Amino acid sequence: MRCGRRGSMIARVAAVCLLSLAATSALGQAPAYRAPRAADGRPDLNGIWQALNSANWDLEGHEAAPGPAPLLGAVFARPPGLGVVEGDEIPYLSEAAAKKKQNQANWVMLDPEVKCYLPGVPRATYLPYPFQIVQSQKTILIAYEYAGAVRVINMEAPTKAPAESWMGWSNGRWESETLVVDVTSQNDQTWFDRAGNFHSDVLHVVERYTPRSPDILDYEATIEDPKVFSRPWKISMPLYRRAERNARLLEFRCVEFAEELLYGHLRKKP
Repeated sequence: MRCGRRGSMIARVAAVCLLSLAATSALGQAPAYRAPRAADGRPDLNGIWQALNSANWDLEGHEAAPGPAPLLGAVFARPPGLGVVEGDEIPYLSEAAAKKKQNQANWVMLDPEVKCYLPGVPRATYLPYPFQIVQSQKTILIAYEYAGAVRVINMEAPTKAPAESWMGWSNGRWESETLVVDVTSQNDQTWFDRAGNFHSDVLHVVERYTPRSPDILDYEATIEDPKVFSRPWKISMPLYRRAERNARLLEFRCVEFAEELLYGHLRKKP
């Protein structure tokens, strides 16, 4: 009788231990987040999103620095940043690295952002302005507040671009919870940031948008350009949902801000 009781007690203790281990394991390996579904059953990415980092100043890690107008003090100073490049190094070929340094030294005059040119991909994603994703089964529209830029992602059979353009040509597909976008046919006029990081006309970008929570998307972009870089490289960052009750894109028509810079010298003198 005592042996039976002792055996029963040991069994109960063992069961409690197993349940405790199972609970610990479950906590340590929480199931991956599953986003709400759109009408077609795919993850619903609709909303207004924004990157909150200093990648537009420099993709690589950088210290704070004075701005281009010293008389304005801290206004327009460069904020510090930890960097968003995997390995914190962009693998330039030697000649391209020299051009990058020239761009950086003259960015105030050369950066396409200064002239309100369209930003290209991936820079449009981490400019300090929100953007909106409008999702349907056949296409996904991304509208950017900066300069009224837009791009349409084709979600059907991949198609080829009729010509190069500032925002390139986007073909998308779903891989489980992730929207994967293959971007080609961008011209060579855009930069990646204000630090002079650039590319050629054979730039190939593969983006990945993965919901992490209701209000966060994990964003990755793999960049390949054999004319400029020795190997493909990747950036990653979170994108945050704008949660204001009246959140929406506003007009940022910066073309008129750049007119004096671009065309002032053409004005007739009295």
